[in-house]
Amino acid sequence: MPEDKSDKTILRRQLLSARARLSGADVDAAARALARQALGLPELAGAGTVAAYVSIGTEPGTRALLDALRERGVRVLLPVLLDDNDLDWAAYEGADRLEKARLGLLEPAGERLGPDAVCAADTVLLPGLAVDARGLRLGRGGGSYDRVLARLARAGAEPALVVLLYANEVVERVPEEPHDHPVQAVVTPEGVRRF
Repeated sequence: MPEDKSDKTILRRQLLSARARLSGADVDAAARALARQALGLPELAGAGTVAAYVSIGTEPGTRALLDALRERGVRVLLPVLLDDNDLDWAAYEGADRLEKARLGLLEPAGERLGPDAVCAADTVLLPGLAVDARGLRLGRGGGSYDRVLARLARAGAEPALVVLLYANEVVERVPEEPHDHPVQAVVTPEGVRRF
């Protein structure tokens, strides 16, 4: 049953407030631990292509993970935010090939591969603000990744869906809507939880 959108707004505000209180040292330490945990996932160990994202601000850090995947020979796809909030994709070619984009994002400078490129991913690493005990993810509310998940479903693609979070962001329940898709796992600096 759909929840009131204000429930999502309140929860988002609380989670973003907690992230805002993190120090740079906290974020850096968590990013290193998060990369170690994520690199042990079978979904990443056997992946040829991983769709991921570049973390910004106090989001759980992804940069060490992106570089480690690339060093393993994994093809890493990163999102490029389109004007309508949908996502195009481009290959990650290293931190020196990232460009500043709108909304404070960092995006790859290379060739755009189209919104459907994500359908080739073996694993999709999703940003989020929370995941609940059922594996339902709460995003920031822009709908970009809801579109990605819908695109994957329409294409019949079944990559592993993994969310990267802080431990306090794994919660009992998030407000849900009919279009929400469950994920298979959440990785935090402290460990992995499967659904």
